[in-house]
Amino acid sequence: MEIKDNTFSRQFETQVDGKLISLEYSFQEKKIFLTRLNVPENFENEEFITDFLKNIMAIAEERKLKVVPILPKIAAFFRKNPVYKELLPPGIKI
Repeated sequence: MEIKDNTFSRQFETQVDGKLISLEYSFQEKKIFLTRLNVPENFENEEFITDFLKNIMAIAEERKLKVVPILPKIAAFFRKNPVYKELLPPGIKI
């Protein structure tokens, strides 16, 4: 999966079947706040979304960023994938 970090729009982007999927973010200090997931209408491939999020977690880890999940869907991702809980900042419980 190819993920583009569109810094101008402040979002990670990927394509599936010619359609854009993006995850908007903002930065504060050494934290990345994941603020909005944009998927095409009627897109229901949860496995693809999980893979997309796993790739974004790898990017955050590589950049030494802590991840603050604002969205319930991202918080659910952390609950289902406890290996990524080390990316949460101190004090954040999911």
